[in-house]
Parts: sequence; structure tokens; C-alpha cells
Amino acid sequence: MKKITLGKTGITTPQNAFGALPIQRVDMQTAVRILRKSYEGGMIFYDTARAYSDSEEKLGEAFCGMRDKIYIASKTMATTPEKFWEDLNTTLHNLRTDYLDIYQFHCVKQCYAPGDGTGMYEAMSEAKKQGKIRHIGITAHKIGIAEEIVVSGLYETLQFPFSYLASDRELALVKACEEADMGFIAMKGLSGGLLTNSLACMAFMSEHNVLPIWGIQREQELDEWLAFFEEEPDMTPAIREVIAQDRAELLGEFCRGCGYCAPCAVGIVINQCARMSQMIRRAPSANWLSSQWQAEMMKIENCVNCGACLKRCPYELHIPELLKKNLTDYKRILAGDVTV
Repeated sequence: MKKITLGKTGITTPQNAFGALPIQRVDMQTAVRILRKSYEGGMIFYDTARAYSDSEEKLGEAFCGMRDKIYIASKTMATTPEKFWEDLNTTLHNLRTDYLDIYQFHCVKQCYAPGDGTGMYEAMSEAKKQGKIRHIGITAHKIGIAEEIVVSGLYETLQFPFSYLASDRELALVKACEEADMGFIAMKGLSGGLLTNSLACMAFMSEHNVLPIWGIQREQELDEWLAFFEEEPDMTPAIREVIAQDRAELLGEFCRGCGYCAPCAVGIVINQCARMSQMIRRAPSANWLSSQWQAEMMKIENCVNCGACLKRCPYELHIPELLKKNLTDYKRILAGDVTV
């Protein structure tokens, strides 16, 4: 398995890491079993966040007594120094550790910098000085902010969405991080579940100086990623064809399912309804046509165009239009006018 060094942090890890957001959806026993199996299979880098409900606690339970064998990165969505320290101390308690390998500002709306009046970067620097964190990282969803972060030279790692649907600008961002000796942690390597060929996803990542963190909540999913420790994928003509077909189908405006748009004033489950057309075709399930999901999709008709979701969407998608397009397609599928 190819190894990646995260820039100036010096952290070297197999290019195959664990994204711990999804384990908040399973019980403690299941999460611990999956986490320990991931370590036994070769993974040593784990990414979590204060915002992921009990994800940190599950990591703490799974790896108690073996802190020196793994790398742990967590995040805070705090916007004040007071909340920053509260989050950091809670995270350390949950993870049963006295330090984090990387602590990241989470889904930022600006590039925090010394003297900007927020006190946030100063708090992060003080935490590093105290030894509570070893490296300063940041995560973003908007490309402009990510580019500003790289230029600032203030951060040791950047976490940003990256998959084989990446634009030229996003590919350039990865290259800029490499040139700045800044580690690049690739989130949403499956584009929110729209990409279903793990071999193609892994082969793509292997061509870039990035560390993918795969969101895992089932052993079957974990087994797919662990298999690459035994047989690393090559970028073959067949895989390039898969990628080309997916890019032709999916490039443009599409919902990654992050959920930052919530809540909706009229109860629309935006992060599923806004990408129903893709999900019903790429992850076929009779459940998408159940009475439950029919009712959820019909809520789109109640949209009042309040604009709240537009302000929250980190990808700046025109969500009301996406919802309407998905509802139109969904109705055609229900009527039998479209076969999936």
C-alpha cells in the first residue's frame, strides 16, 4: 500500500484512512468492532469531529491503551475562543487522550488568521503550545476559501472534498498544497455515495498526493477498503473508462449529501431529495420508491423559497431548482415513464 506524508506535519500513513462520521449511526459494540478491525487490517489514521455526536467516544473506547499506534484528527465548528476550548477539552476527554495529532477548524466560512479579531487562530496556536494538539489543520467546502487557506501558509493540513469528479480548479488545489508542503486530506471520495466503484475511487486517489478518509459504518464497506492493502489498484484503461462515464453523467451541479443545508422550514430532507435522481439509479433500492420516500419527495411541492438552504450550502448549489428537477424525474419514474 502506497504511503502518504501529510506535508510538513511529517505524519506518514498508508493512503487509506478511516472517516469516522458514519460510525455515529451504529451502536458502540458495532463501532468498536469495525474500528479495531480497520486497525488490524492496516489503517492507522482516523478522522472525527466534535460535531459527529458520539463518534469521538467510540474511537476512545476502541483505541483505549493504544494511543501511540494511531493518528487521530478531530475538528471544531467553534467560532469563539471560549467555544474552541470547550470543544477541545470535550474531544480530548471523549477520545481518552491528552493530545490530538491534528486539530482542524471545521467547515470554515473564512480563513482564520492572527490578528483578524476573532481570536481563533491565536487559540489554536496556544493549544499547540500547550501540547494539546500537534498540528494545525482546517477544513473547507468552498474552493475560494480553500485557495485562500493555502496561500496564507498558516495551516499544516487542508481537508477538502476530492474525488474523480474533481474540476481542474480542484486538481490545481491539490497541486498547490503539495507545492506548499501542506497535507491534503481528501473527504467525500465517493461524492456523498454517488460513486460506487471503490476500485476506481482508490485507483484515482493513488495518482495524487492526498490522504482519502473513507466514510465507513458497515463491515462490508470496510472490507472493500482493507482489500487494497493486499492488492493495490492500478489505473487501467478499464478503470479510466468507468471514471470517464461517471464524469460524463455526474459533472455539473449535484448534491453531495453533506446535510449542511438543514433544517428545512417545511421539513424537506434536502440532502437526499436533492439527489434522488442519481441515488435511485446509482444505488438502486426498492426503498427509494417506498411510501415513506414518496411522502418525503412530495414535500418539495411545499417549498416556500425562503432561501435558507441557499445560504447554508457550502457548494453554493441552487437547491430549490435541484429539488424541483428531482421531483419531476421522480414522478416520471413512479408513473413508469422512465425505467431505472
